[in-house]
Amino acid sequence: MTRLSVNINKIALIRNSRGEDKPNLIQFAKDCESFGAQGITVHPRPDERHIRFDDLAPLKEIVSTEFNIEGYPSQKFIDKVCHVKPHQVTLVPDPPGALTSSEGWDTQEHKSMLTDVIDHFHSHDIRVSLFLDADPAAVSYAKYTGTDRIEFYTGDYAKTYYSDREAAITDHVRAAKEASIQDLGVNAGHDLNLDNLYYYVSSIPNLLEVSIGHALVGDALYFGIENTIKMYLHQINRKL
Repeated sequence: MTRLSVNINKIALIRNSRGEDKPNLIQFAKDCESFGAQGITVHPRPDERHIRFDDLAPLKEIVSTEFNIEGYPSQKFIDKVCHVKPHQVTLVPDPPGALTSSEGWDTQEHKSMLTDVIDHFHSHDIRVSLFLDADPAAVSYAKYTGTDRIEFYTGDYAKTYYSDREAAITDHVRAAKEASIQDLGVNAGHDLNLDNLYYYVSSIPNLLEVSIGHALVGDALYFGIENTIKMYLHQINRKL
């Protein structure tokens, strides 16, 4: 079964815009889980424009499913994550000023650094996932870093889906098969939505988790968060 992890960055962005505590991030995370979400994802950035580093510990206290922290492995990020000890950390190659994640790691070029960072997280009993493009070679090299999982960047898939969904999914299927050969768990995220989610989930073998935030929160403005989570779960779980 593919799990749905709700990225709550956009909720923190709304909260921060007024300098207050509305909407309350902790209550929103609790509600997402009560409505069926099987995980909560956050991605603190250096400028803390949405999720703040001081949000991490309170969220870890209340998340009852799976807590996933994404981010670039700066020393500050590493220290904060190891202190909080989430269930999973997803390492993303974002430069400090990036608006959003837009590409995966070059696992050959950064193998030594990633191996050291992953070993450090493992010493704190934290599962590690690497954010990758859908490239079998990148998956193959990822194996040598010691990572537990990989997360496919699905932004390009989402862009191509409406014009040629078969072309959009081809590299992801090939890369997922390589992950199976390398005994790596597969996650996916970025721009997945109610239109393209079912086709992706039904095409990718052994997909463990999808992380969705921007589209899901946008849909919740129309349908409400409870209905929206149920709609996303329906797309994940409906039969072929």
